[in-house]
Amino acid sequence: MATMIEDASATASVPQGFPRGVKLLHDPQRNKGTAFSDAEREILGLRGLLPPRVLPQELQSDRAIRNLRSKANDLERYLFLASLQDRNEMLYYRVLLDHLEELMPIIYTPTVGLACQEFGHIFRRPRGLWISAYDRGHIEEVLHNWPHDDVKIVVVTDGERILGLGDLGADGMGIPIGKLALYSACAGIHPRNTLPITLDVGTDNEELLNDPLYLGIPRRRLRGDAYDEFLDEFVEAVKKVFPHAVLQLEDFATRNAFNLLEKYRGHTCSFDDDIQGTATVALAGVYSALRMTGDELGDKPYLFLGAGEAGIGIGDLIVAALVHEGWSEEEARKRCWFFDSKGLVVKSRTDLAEHKKPYAHDADFSDDFLDAVRELEPGTIIGVSGQPQTFTREVLEAMADINERPIVFALSNPTSKSECTAEQAYGWTRGHAIFASGSPFDPVEFEGQRMVPGQGNNAYVFPGVGLGLIVSAASECTDEMFFVAARTLAGMVHEDDLSQGRIYPALTRIREISANIAEAVAAVAFERGLARVDRPDDLGSAVRDAMFTPEYPVYG
Repeated sequence: MATMIEDASATASVPQGFPRGVKLLHDPQRNKGTAFSDAEREILGLRGLLPPRVLPQELQSDRAIRNLRSKANDLERYLFLASLQDRNEMLYYRVLLDHLEELMPIIYTPTVGLACQEFGHIFRRPRGLWISAYDRGHIEEVLHNWPHDDVKIVVVTDGERILGLGDLGADGMGIPIGKLALYSACAGIHPRNTLPITLDVGTDNEELLNDPLYLGIPRRRLRGDAYDEFLDEFVEAVKKVFPHAVLQLEDFATRNAFNLLEKYRGHTCSFDDDIQGTATVALAGVYSALRMTGDELGDKPYLFLGAGEAGIGIGDLIVAALVHEGWSEEEARKRCWFFDSKGLVVKSRTDLAEHKKPYAHDADFSDDFLDAVRELEPGTIIGVSGQPQTFTREVLEAMADINERPIVFALSNPTSKSECTAEQAYGWTRGHAIFASGSPFDPVEFEGQRMVPGQGNNAYVFPGVGLGLIVSAASECTDEMFFVAARTLAGMVHEDDLSQGRIYPALTRIREISANIAEAVAAVAFERGLARVDRPDDLGSAVRDAMFTPEYPVYG
């Protein structure tokens, strides 16, 4: 006879093969630990296998956070949470939701970067799929090994550009695992609908190649046609095995990221978070900052330090926003200037990659960022260089001389790569900077005023975008969707936030934020004929109904 499971969203019968006893306690998706009731323990063969006292989920969550806070360092806290996820998924997500601001830097940037660097040495239990170069010709078979066929979101990396840390090969798996945990915590996408994948195409990291504990194949990276064919096979296999899944590209090297995005975006519902997600959260921050300066979006130039996928992605979205306001594309591009590792991106240079050429303007070349600031007089500088301490005191003082309220975005991750700290940004601009960073910084006290730095965290954006794509079963993810996501996020910043210098809403509102972004994205899909399902009568309700909450089911 089937046992019934009841939860807040559905009631479903469980087949006779439903696990019992120790097997159930080892099933992280069904395990409730000490929260199993006396009746459930009797029915499911658990009596005696657990301590006798029944503890509800809220007490389990309290115990878990106490244990986590007792750990010696953030890597130990990361491992504690990974272990909790491996044995009790609902409790893991309950703890995340109860303490999201505290734990997001643990499960994602900056701690996830350290976890990836140490991945082969701290590895305990596999999660997700590794698809290696040795699987060419058999990728579809590998995907069929995944135990769930209702995958709705895939996050995939090849590990070549992990945060600002470079090529970590197969050890980059911590990134898709962390991103998908945020999809579930922030946007309520059920964990069984998510799939983290690492494409192990080798590594050019000598340290990893010489490390006997490295988990990937010890060979140089695939390049050229072999790499392209491998990616083609992978994308086609995902479309076949999981036909309605959203594919998020993550931490690919710049030389591949732009090509892959353009190649697949019209072919499958896919996006690159490093390019489009970063751009969206940055544009939302600019919108909020302009409410504080009183300027319009195109009033002053933007100067980027770094011209990789993040920087060009931000520039492209600013251009799209200006075009939406009535600017020509040519004039809009002239508001965005880039400074790369060689210097200012100008037309006279002959060494520019294709993705930089649309932003090569007529101007004298300079290899000094401070000179570029003084010459261009930008209202905003945006650091996406991965080079720490490059927003020097002289640069920030110059920005404060040019602008009453200079906008300073030091977006490189992790914290060790940030172009400047919050304390430096405020101190060197006499407290006038509007500051945001990629990794979190604590509030700063400056001359009796408490300044709360904004964190331009992609978690504000990608979970809601993904949820909107899933609810609408969109066939494509368009630039317009990211533009409306940026406007939606900026619209949720309260005057109270701005008065503290904070240009993003509090992370405690993340589910509300994700739901609103999802509704806006899904609306675009329906309006542009990209949805593969009928539009619900109440789109907002449909979005919120699709979001799971980490509550235990009742067995019996």
